[in-house]
Amino acid sequence: MTSPKIYDVVVVGGGAAGLSAAVTLCRSLRSVLVIDAGQPRNGRSAGLHGFLSHEGLPPEELLAAGRAEVRAHGGQILQGRAVSARGEGGVFTIELQDRQSLHSRRLLIASGFEDELPEVRGLRERWGRDVLHCPYCHGWEIRHRAIGILATEPAAVQEALLFRQWSGHIIFFQHLLEDLDPGEREQLEARSVHVVQGPVASLELAGDVLTGVRLATGQVVACEYLVVSPRARTESSLLQSLGLQHTGEAGQGRPVNTDGVGLTAMQGVWAAGNICDPTAQVITAASAGVKAATAINADLVEEDTRRAVEAARRTAFPKTALT
Repeated sequence: MTSPKIYDVVVVGGGAAGLSAAVTLCRSLRSVLVIDAGQPRNGRSAGLHGFLSHEGLPPEELLAAGRAEVRAHGGQILQGRAVSARGEGGVFTIELQDRQSLHSRRLLIASGFEDELPEVRGLRERWGRDVLHCPYCHGWEIRHRAIGILATEPAAVQEALLFRQWSGHIIFFQHLLEDLDPGEREQLEARSVHVVQGPVASLELAGDVLTGVRLATGQVVACEYLVVSPRARTESSLLQSLGLQHTGEAGQGRPVNTDGVGLTAMQGVWAAGNICDPTAQVITAASAGVKAATAINADLVEEDTRRAVEAARRTAFPKTALT
């Protein structure tokens, strides 16, 4: 019976972090398999930003180029979803949703997370178009335009002040915040941010263009873009199976804890990208993937060297005994 193939590294997640890690590992002459669920977080965006020399490139084009680079260096890409993993005897067994099993010496999780949006009618349909969240990703493109801030948590005040750098026309929709403290209100007024009280019910469109939001009172307030703070939904049976996320934490937005190079609390398991840092941009996630990959390769070199020394000692021992 043929023994199952054991990869040096299985990478879970085919985004910027996972593909960058895979290329680095392939270039280190490691056998690598990337499991890609095919649902990139930025898939609805027209173009990525802040990635030197790739400004405005459609996200899928970057990923397609990354997959091609992995394959060109001998790596493999598998469409699928990892649902669990377990480690035994220095080898991880990864179970896929289609019940296929894979085996690897090391595991890198770069699966990111899902954005859970506030419950406002029409919001999800506009996500990634004129409903946005990151000033550094989109601020330049929407500069000097009428920008609404949908407040779902106290941090929205700082978000409004941040977007004020890009536009002098900021509308702060108080929405779910009961009230602002005097200091916050003073800051918003000093920066000429218009505060609108009351919950937002829906978005207003003219054809396929966002024109404003409708409050629960029926009042319509004009704006061209709406900024929201999505909740990072990190629920993962894979993380739970490895003891890196407890069932009670599912979906709570807690990032996976790692050391400086991506090593998790589980020996042999690394993580990189948005699953560790929800605020990471594409270029940041790619960098984290490379850093984790170099650490994984160094760890494998250490293991390979230890095994070689042990083998050499076993070979030398009989000769020494006969001398």
